[in-house]
Amino acid sequence: MKILGISCYYHDSAAAMIVDGVPVAAAQEERFTRKKNDAAFPYFAIQYCLKQLHCALHEIDAIVFYDKPFWKLDRLLETYLAEFPYRWKTFAETFSSSLQKTIFLRHSITKALKNIDSHFDDSKLFFSEHHLSHAASAYFPSPFDSAVVLTMDGLGEWATTTVTLGNGNDLKIQKEIHFPHSLGLFYSTLTAFCGFKVNSGEYKLMGLAPYGRPRYAELLLNNVISLQRDGSFTLNLKYFNFSSTQKMHTPNLEKLLGMSPRSPESFIDTIHMDLAASTQQVLNLAVLGITKHLHETYNSPNLCMAGGVALNCVSNTEILKQGFFKNIWVQPAAGDAGGALGAAMALHSLHFKNKRDYQPKTDLMSAGLLGPEYKVDEIEKCLQKHSLVYRKLDEDSLITETVEALCVGQSVGWFQGRMEFGPRALGSRSILADPRNPEMQKRLNLQIKFRESFRPFAPVVLQEKFNDWFDGIFKESPYMLFVDRIQKKHQNEAPSNDSSLAIGCSTIPAVTHLDFSARVQTVTKEQNPLLHKLLTAFDMATGVPILINTSFNVRGEPIVESPQDAIQCFLKTDLDILLIGTLLVEKTKNIDKILTRKTMGDLD
Repeated sequence: MKILGISCYYHDSAAAMIVDGVPVAAAQEERFTRKKNDAAFPYFAIQYCLKQLHCALHEIDAIVFYDKPFWKLDRLLETYLAEFPYRWKTFAETFSSSLQKTIFLRHSITKALKNIDSHFDDSKLFFSEHHLSHAASAYFPSPFDSAVVLTMDGLGEWATTTVTLGNGNDLKIQKEIHFPHSLGLFYSTLTAFCGFKVNSGEYKLMGLAPYGRPRYAELLLNNVISLQRDGSFTLNLKYFNFSSTQKMHTPNLEKLLGMSPRSPESFIDTIHMDLAASTQQVLNLAVLGITKHLHETYNSPNLCMAGGVALNCVSNTEILKQGFFKNIWVQPAAGDAGGALGAAMALHSLHFKNKRDYQPKTDLMSAGLLGPEYKVDEIEKCLQKHSLVYRKLDEDSLITETVEALCVGQSVGWFQGRMEFGPRALGSRSILADPRNPEMQKRLNLQIKFRESFRPFAPVVLQEKFNDWFDGIFKESPYMLFVDRIQKKHQNEAPSNDSSLAIGCSTIPAVTHLDFSARVQTVTKEQNPLLHKLLTAFDMATGVPILINTSFNVRGEPIVESPQDAIQCFLKTDLDILLIGTLLVEKTKNIDKILTRKTMGDLD
């Protein structure tokens, strides 16, 4: 049975295809349109899924949208009525627009699908519920036959936090916390307060937190958010303004913290680092309260997680360290993009009553590699179009030359195989570099990624060598969703108190935070044979089985999807080498062409 899942019209739209309950293709629309967090109907993502299966849309058994729009309309109306008459001036415009979108949503989706295939039958169109879609995306692909499922995000239709029980083929929601009380909105509000963009800058706040001290945490806990013993929580709405399009906080929050919000792109001071650290600590405490209660209530060894908050690696790791659950599995596309996949899997098992495809030793996500792949002749045509000099290599030569480049401090654009599904580059659309180089973090951030210098990079490590370098808080981390500490034998010195961003605090300083932590990705030969081979060769050459792995893109752009995207990114940045399939492009061999094109303004 073929089922297509769709998420769109809020942020990060996507399409995902499953066949007999197994994910076979999934991609975010932003990768094709090149619009960051694109919310538009996922035309290109759907067409990719169809192409991957070599079928037409009308041949799909069912298509499912990831939430219920009328429930969102109900929440919007109730919120306005609760704040009457203060927001009555904006009610007519906002509610009218939302009503129109909701009433005609089924029609709009049907029309868009018929534009793809005029033979599409709209009786095949279904609608899921937002948090059920998230929960299904976490449970059904997981390696567990039963689990407690925790979903935390900004908000769905009404729910912001949901507890669901998965057992065999069944998945049932048990408890919910409703808007406006939301850990996702709490974290996003402080993200915006620190000058980062909501729905895309939360990971920046998480990355900034290790540089600060949580000296505002108690203030937030005593005034802004209340945590209860049963794991529930409430926000003090005196400090929030979720209905505003300008800012998510009220002036009361500025008075409480004794500071004004940071302007985007302005200098990041120690107060912003401390506020980031405080926000992260409060989130950790809230999540630990929830999971402790889940452990006591359901006594399950397995926990699955999804929703945007589940992308917070630090809080995920705190759950692991507490030992409430023996096993934790987090959906790598935990945000709304993953809702497309979850909606399809929920429809397959819950509506059509099909048997779940369960793998006890591995998940069903194919290491996240569910996106498009390109043949060598397609890549060659693209390189020739740009008149670039390149060399074709066999696999052994490709590995050898890449290791040589990395060892002399060169940065490598690595474009291989199928694209990753989710927000993290996992070794298919990545920029790789030597983590031993203390200057590499600053160089990659400022000269290649064009982003804030504090932003951390993740280490990708051979699974079999993981315990030689890290404390081993977890067994594996193929999706880069947990943090671990560098072992003491690899630490150089205690970090200074000056928040220096270039401190050499370990033998792999480019991937080590000031608290000796790192957001780790582990790789096995089965998950990614080529990347595993590269890491093995780098280990043989250097004694370090680790590389920097960061997403192949520049600030403000989505991760590259196609050879054209990769070439454009390579030409516009200071990347030294592009390895695209088995083809090697060197910057030094093409510098004359690049300088000529820059002069002519022909790099976009």
